Amino acid sequence: MALKIPNFKLTLRKSKQLFYVVMLAVTCLLVTFNFSLAATAEAQHYTELELPPLPAIQVPENERFVLPNGLVVYLMEDHDLPLVSGTALVRTGSRLEPADKVGLASLTGEVLRTGGTKKHSADQLNNLLEQRAASVETSVGEATGNASFQALSEDLDTVFGLFAEVLREPIFAQEKLDLVKTQAKGGIARRNDNPDSIATREFQKLVYGTDSPYARTTEYATLDNINREDLIKFYQQYFHPNNMILGIVGDFDSQEMRSLVQAKFGDWRRNFNLRRPRLSEVKPAHTGGVFYVDQPQLTQSSVLVGHLGGKFDNPDYAALDVMNGVLNGFGGRLFNEVRSRQGLAYSAYGYWSPRFDYPGMFIAGGQTRSDATVQFVKALQTEIKRIQAQSVTEQELTFAKESTLNSFVFNFQDPSQTLSRLMRYEYYGYPADFLFRYQKAVAATTEADVQRVAQKYLKPENLVTLVVGNQSAIKPPLTQLATKVTPIDVTIPDGRSQAKS
Repeated sequence: MALKIPNFKLTLRKSKQLFYVVMLAVTCLLVTFNFSLAATAEAQHYTELELPPLPAIQVPENERFVLPNGLVVYLMEDHDLPLVSGTALVRTGSRLEPADKVGLASLTGEVLRTGGTKKHSADQLNNLLEQRAASVETSVGEATGNASFQALSEDLDTVFGLFAEVLREPIFAQEKLDLVKTQAKGGIARRNDNPDSIATREFQKLVYGTDSPYARTTEYATLDNINREDLIKFYQQYFHPNNMILGIVGDFDSQEMRSLVQAKFGDWRRNFNLRRPRLSEVKPAHTGGVFYVDQPQLTQSSVLVGHLGGKFDNPDYAALDVMNGVLNGFGGRLFNEVRSRQGLAYSAYGYWSPRFDYPGMFIAGGQTRSDATVQFVKALQTEIKRIQAQSVTEQELTFAKESTLNSFVFNFQDPSQTLSRLMRYEYYGYPADFLFRYQKAVAATTEADVQRVAQKYLKPENLVTLVVGNQSAIKPPLTQLATKVTPIDVTIPDGRSQAKS
């Protein structure tokens, strides 16, 4: 029997990363332990604690430049650990894929990395990265394409070269595409296993419309319509240096990193014919109505109510977020009233959920017993109307604002988070100080502001209601909410009659 000798170099590199992680964890434990001892020595009720004001948050020093080919680059040094990571944002997304090829963007994003490059097969890439305890990943989501890398600083040149290779020279190997399509079909087959997933998916269709790029679902037929040439065409349409923002953070010298970026990306030709695609107009598909998905095996209901919402650049966004704080969380109205006092839900929530460049949604909901479903929906409706009719108390406002402002610091836990925000704001055309403007606006929000935005933006008369549950066990029936209750069929089409050859 042959003795298998471990890869010593790989083990050593992984040990280095593990060492840094363990040392950081030990430091955190020691700090926590010492703090716990101090707190135990002088125990106080939390209401008696006097905490200093939050310190001003500073954005770490960073550098931004643009290569002659249009690639926007951010650099942010961080020498705490000998690690370097980077992310490229690509102006693309699944919302731009053809309606008969839903799933194309996701497949392109995955096979971009797993399909290998002109210089290295997928297995070779995996081995080279594994030997260095490094990673290179790619994906395409709803509104962005993403490519990222992480490496020890001593391996930066090699790993960054592989990262650039994946972005610039993918080959989209057919066997890897076949594998990813098979996995995607497995996901379709299982998509009705989770009632909350059903609720989220079908609610988006009810709000945006079945054919909306923000609610379409991948089907067997749309997957069968996709071939390798489609992936190559999608890649060639959007992956260009003048359609990307690259951000790198970690243990490096900015001047040397600038030279490395120039060496790996500087000769990549820009696309002079590139045009930003026009986004589809978003309109509400329904302005009310009660809908249900019958799942006889369930003993509880997953409930969502809501309507079309707005964007982050709304001047009232901060006040709407404070309104969210009044409704949600421990001490929020929905928790206190619907969950604790009435005992109607295992969880209850309601929040205004904006998006960067298209309208998000206002969503309220939760999970409840089958026999409490109608009462739960009515309780949500009551609280939505109450925040419009009754001004929030000073205590509620203070709680919501402090919760929001105290959590604000977690947006800046490490330089990579900060850099990610700077990149995302540029991607969507927001000012670099957007988050700080938001912070000031939250601090300035009044009781009157909360009631004003609740009255202006919440539409109780236009609430779409969706229940996923056992209809025979819902007593009283959903007809107590509306005369017409519309069933939704979530049967998965097999696609055989629709698939193209």
